Amino acid sequence: MRKAIPLEDSSYFRSIFGPRDKNLRLLEDELGVSIYLTSEGISVEGRADKVEGSLGRINKIIKLAKEGLSLTRHDLTKILHPEHSFNPSQTANKEIVKKGIKVFSGRKPQVFPKTKGQLNYIEAITRDDIVIATGPAGTGKTYLAMAMAVNYLFDKKVRRIILTRPAIEAGESLGYLPGSMQEKLNPYLRPLYDALYDMMEIEVIEEYLETGIIEIAPLAYMRGRSLNNAFVILDEAQNCTSEQLRMFLTRLGFDSKTVITGDITQSDLPGGKPAGLLEAKNILEKIEGIKLTELEGKDVVRHPLIQKIVQAYENFYNNKA
Repeated sequence: MRKAIPLEDSSYFRSIFGPRDKNLRLLEDELGVSIYLTSEGISVEGRADKVEGSLGRINKIIKLAKEGLSLTRHDLTKILHPEHSFNPSQTANKEIVKKGIKVFSGRKPQVFPKTKGQLNYIEAITRDDIVIATGPAGTGKTYLAMAMAVNYLFDKKVRRIILTRPAIEAGESLGYLPGSMQEKLNPYLRPLYDALYDMMEIEVIEEYLETGIIEIAPLAYMRGRSLNNAFVILDEAQNCTSEQLRMFLTRLGFDSKTVITGDITQSDLPGGKPAGLLEAKNILEKIEGIKLTELEGKDVVRHPLIQKIVQAYENFYNNKA
């Protein structure tokens, strides 16, 4: 049996099929059908029951692509198995449209929160001046904050973006690494560069870095500054001491947003030093204008195995306690 789904606009093909047709192969494997392009649109071929069962899911994927959602293999797995996971088309997207929240990035049509926890995180950033987001790897803490920062810059809500993180030595002294101080620090700042390059064109990033519209610097460079009219992101804050985090929090200037992200289970602080992020959460939780958000294992949106790894570790330590 063969059925065709008409597509008026071919610009959605890349979102639907993915780079090098990776999404297409996943769809064929999961749905048990053959899918290919024809002059009529998307053609679905196979056993009658499989084809009929595939049409609704493929139409849902087309609808999300038209809404601007950048579909990853993980997104498709969630759509194909909605009984096991959050379905962005039924919850987050509708609430975003209803409340007028739009996270835009320069290289992607739109970046949507994909879980309820991520939606609450985005709403906190739009509402509060300081947001402290904690949670395991893969929950989108830094990525969504970066998308919001780019959005604020493009909408002229801020004049610059400042990205920072502590430089914690993991068993190797900076002094023994080759190169200038900036070259020694670059490996610590690389994750921030990676997220930024996913949001904006390289030429624009280089121009903004040269002119200071975007600044990426280690946390130590923040001392003594007042960060006005800026969107400031402190990443990997679980590696901040109490003194460092207190210093950073008092840098907030007028017309600015500050987002602090960290995973308290992955601290690289040497033994004996107090964890500044945990302390800050306890001290600041009742202050108006500061929002503490906690992302969980169910908010992981990377490879499906990461969610299982996070859950396995949580179970292990809970049983140990």
